[in-house]
Parts: sequence; structure tokens; C-alpha cells
Amino acid sequence: MADTKRDYYEVLGVEKGADDAAIKKAYRTLAKKYHPDLNPGDKDAEVKFKEVNEAYDVLSDPDKRAKYDQYGHAAFDPASGMGGGGFGGFGDFGGFDISDLFSSFFGGMSTSGSRRNGPVRGSDIRVRVTLTFEEAVFGCKKEVTYQKVQQCADCGGSGAAPGTTPKTCSACGGTGQVRVQQRTPFGVVQSTKTCDSCRGTGKTIENKCTHCRGTGLERVTKTLEVNIPAGIDDGQQIALRYQGSDGTNGGSAGDLLIAVSVRPHSVFERDGDDLYCEVPITFAEATLGASIDIQTLEGPEKYPIPEGTQTGTTFTLRNRGVARVNNPKSRGNLYLTVTVEVPKNLNAEQKDLLERFAASCGETNYSKKSNFFKRRKKD
Repeated sequence: MADTKRDYYEVLGVEKGADDAAIKKAYRTLAKKYHPDLNPGDKDAEVKFKEVNEAYDVLSDPDKRAKYDQYGHAAFDPASGMGGGGFGGFGDFGGFDISDLFSSFFGGMSTSGSRRNGPVRGSDIRVRVTLTFEEAVFGCKKEVTYQKVQQCADCGGSGAAPGTTPKTCSACGGTGQVRVQQRTPFGVVQSTKTCDSCRGTGKTIENKCTHCRGTGLERVTKTLEVNIPAGIDDGQQIALRYQGSDGTNGGSAGDLLIAVSVRPHSVFERDGDDLYCEVPITFAEATLGASIDIQTLEGPEKYPIPEGTQTGTTFTLRNRGVARVNNPKSRGNLYLTVTVEVPKNLNAEQKDLLERFAASCGETNYSKKSNFFKRRKKD
């Protein structure tokens, strides 16, 4: 039930007024923390990972987030009667359709949108694919399987049995609408309404196609191989034009919209087209300088660390990040932040050497603190 779910903002650990960047950052952190690949066999982590993904799916979408902010979880609970779209759309007031009021007065007065014999565009179809970090960075091919509505193969979309054709409706002359007069408290009103004989299609079918039962449409399962461009990021979408459900009465097909989810990497953190990575180095390497091993998208490399490097120092490798989707020849940067590891469990000889080294430096933490506070007083 919707009321047993945790608040989506609480799930991601962000304030209700958080911007998109804060929501995305929180999602990446939690997705990496609870990802099943990094927590094999941990059922709690798997549950939390699904919860995090569900929260991000809503809060990262402006329309869904607006509905959630207004109605909470009930906005996406079919049992609530909202059906993910508020109160069932405009004109529906708690089960009372305002069109019933017009019907009682005007006999079902139609609007310009009531005619069903004009071209109608097919509906869009949304699917989700999950990529590894490497697949997103370098691009790949993925098979996507989905269900769509298309014209019936037996009748070609006419709805009539093979060898027969629909006929023009004699009641409305093919317009799909009829004109009626009705006496109301306001006088005699003339209006148009959807034709009852053809239900607004303008055609009647004497012998219906047995395969589609006269609808002219059938539901099929389709599989497509999709090219995933290099550099695509988590939360982005790929649109394949006219691969959605078929239209009717000559209307164009809808689109196939592919939402992309990217699994976190064990080494790299991605922000747009830039990559961030923490590299541990020893005390000796930081002090004396060294050529250390680093990880890049192209594989392991050696990188020179200058002597006297402090922990937290960041080095920039330009154009070594992720390729930009719209400009594959251009890439982001790779940022390496070094962390100096303090040695532990020293033996007596090592401690003696380190103490002699500290004494030779002639400075202590206390003396540095004194200089620091002197500067603060001057400021």
C-alpha cells in the first residue's frame, strides 16, 4: 500500500526543495552504496537499492515530482483512483463527469475532439535498459523487447474480414456525428453528438475480422537492436521515432522512448563528462615523489607524483574523461585526488628512524599552531 512507503525525499536523504543536481548526487551515492553487484547476497541492500531507484525515478522527473509533492504516494497508486494523473483528468470530479451535465441538457454535445474518423497518432512506449559503467562510457548495442499495438496483419487495419471492406455509415454519412434537437429549460437546443451506429468512426463493419475482432489492431511483441551512443549518462533517454504503437486512420506511429540506467563503478565517480578518482599513495611516495599506478578509461598507467605532495591534492588529466554524446571527439577530464596513507604497526627501528626524521625537521605541530594563531590575531 502507498501509505507504508517511506517518503521519497527521506529515501534519498534530501530536502523537499532540493534541486536536480542535489537529487542526482544523492542517488548516485546511495545507488553505489546499495548496488547488488557491490553487495552480493545482501537482501537488505537489494531492497534499499530498489527503493532508491523508485524514489529517483519520481523525483528526477519534473511532472512526476510535481504530482508527488501534491498528492504523495497516492498519485501513483492505482487503488487511490488517481492513476498517476491526479484526479483522473480534467472534468472528473470524484466520479461525477461534468460531461454528464452537458448530456442532460444538450444530448451529448460534442467538441472538435469527439470525431473518431480523423488521423490519430499512435501512443509512445517507454522501456528501461540498464547498462554497465563501461557500456555507457564506450557505447554498445542492446536488444530491447517490448509490446506494441500495430495494425492487424490479417485485415490490414480495416477491422473487416479478409476479402471485405467497411462501409460508410448510413446514419451519419461517414462524418461520425449526427445533429440532434432537444428541448431544455433554456429552450430548444440544436447540437451534434457522436453517431451511435458507428461510434464516431464513420464506418460500419458487417463481417468483422476474427483475428482482431473488428478493432483493426493487435498487440505484438517486438525486439529491436538499439545503438547506445558512447558517453550516455544515467537518467538520459533515447528516442526511436515511429517505433511505438501504430496510429489509426492514417495517423503516424508513436515513438519508443528508452530510459537509461547506469550501474555505478567501483573506482570512478562520474559527473557529466568528467571522472573523479581517489588514489592512495604511501607516506614515502608523497614525501619523495614517485611514479604511481593509476586507473584510466584506457587501462592502467603510470603517473608522476611530485615530492612533497599533500593529501587531498588533485591532479587533472585533460581530455581523459567521458566522450560527449553530441560531440564524441570531445571528452571531459579525469581528476585524480591523492590520499596519503599513514603507516601503521611500525617496528622499533622504523619508529626510531621516523623520530630522528621528525627531530631533524626542527618543527612541531605546536610550533605550526602557534604561527597559525599569530596570523589569525593579525587578521
